[in-house]
Amino acid sequence: MIKKLIVPAFLFFTLISFAQQGTSSPYSFYGIGDIKFKGTAENRAMGGLTIYSDSIHLNFQNPASYTNLKLTTFSLGGTYLTTDLATNSQNEKARRTAVDYLAVGLPLGKFGVGFGIMPYSSVGYYIQSSIPATSTYPQQIKQFSGTGGLNKVFFGVGYAVSKKLSVGIDYSYNFGKIETYSLRFIEGLQYGSREKNLSDITGSTLTAGVNYNTEINKKLNGFASLTFSTDSKLSSTNSRNIGTIQYSSSGAEILVQSLEVDVDNTNITLPSKFSFGFGLGQTKKWMLGTEITFQKSSNMGNRFNDINNVNFENSLRYSLGGFYIPNYNSFSKYYEKIIYRAGLRYENTGLIINKTAIKEYAATAGLGLPLIGVFSNINIGVEYGQRGTTSANLVQENYTNITIGLSLNDKWFQKRRYY
Repeated sequence: MIKKLIVPAFLFFTLISFAQQGTSSPYSFYGIGDIKFKGTAENRAMGGLTIYSDSIHLNFQNPASYTNLKLTTFSLGGTYLTTDLATNSQNEKARRTAVDYLAVGLPLGKFGVGFGIMPYSSVGYYIQSSIPATSTYPQQIKQFSGTGGLNKVFFGVGYAVSKKLSVGIDYSYNFGKIETYSLRFIEGLQYGSREKNLSDITGSTLTAGVNYNTEINKKLNGFASLTFSTDSKLSSTNSRNIGTIQYSSSGAEILVQSLEVDVDNTNITLPSKFSFGFGLGQTKKWMLGTEITFQKSSNMGNRFNDINNVNFENSLRYSLGGFYIPNYNSFSKYYEKIIYRAGLRYENTGLIINKTAIKEYAATAGLGLPLIGVFSNINIGVEYGQRGTTSANLVQENYTNITIGLSLNDKWFQKRRYY
């Protein structure tokens, strides 16, 4: 079944990943956009915790986890996002639907392999502001919008050094386009001005990981996870077009004339990242853990060198979460086999605008629903959070994300016997 799904699913995902607009955040204007991937549906339901891995779920954050797979695993996830955006003077609502990841994991003895594709970052915003007329200047209307983002193709290999220790390495190739527009209209003038910026971005990333599991006593296990991603460079080929526009009677934008402006190409640093986490639990029963992620975001930059109101600092993220299964082996009561997940997350994003650090808080919860008669399951999660602030002329985002993930499992590479 899984073999028949893989090729069509990857082709479908590739098409929609270029077309989808996975964010409505004005903060996606900066850097390479809003970083989208925060783990699978299972990870996100536990506050983004990635220290735990098992035999039927993929954990993309740590390639060492692939050695725990016992079945070929096909993983697909998507999110429905609703966001309330607020400033000191107004409020707006936005809704988005996005595909988050598509991947396959293969168990190969002491080795495990994982590969897939996912949106890595997303740009999607629309802002309109009006400057009232004065005795000197007429009314002005300004519009700002952006679309696009980066996609990530990855391939990782894990190796089980022993029953307790596994290591892994992951190579990712990032690619995509980002377009941003700014328009300005002055009351009484027939034409307005438009600036269009386009960035074509490519680059790669290397991540190494370690997993350690040990039995503390007959009922208690300990888990530890460590990952490290090196600094990497993204090459941004930039272009800028300045044009004069007007609107037709139907409201369509008509470009009257335009001029290409020389701008520098840039190299954007994807900062190094280090994460460490540990937890305690009982196999197929419960787990509680925490994780800390440090990122050298102070090395981050923007696509264009003329953005002046922003800078970056090192970022820090804390995750706390876990799961509980009432009775994994229950035959008569389905609800006892459901996995109940919950978590908390705090993050200093590393983005500083108007001398104000942008921070994020979130609470999460979710369910893992096993499919009857197979090892596959559906994972549902809800994330409620807040990012930004209304001070310093900024935007506060209150968001609710509903995430659904499929984990489909099958057994490949079986030797057939004939009698």
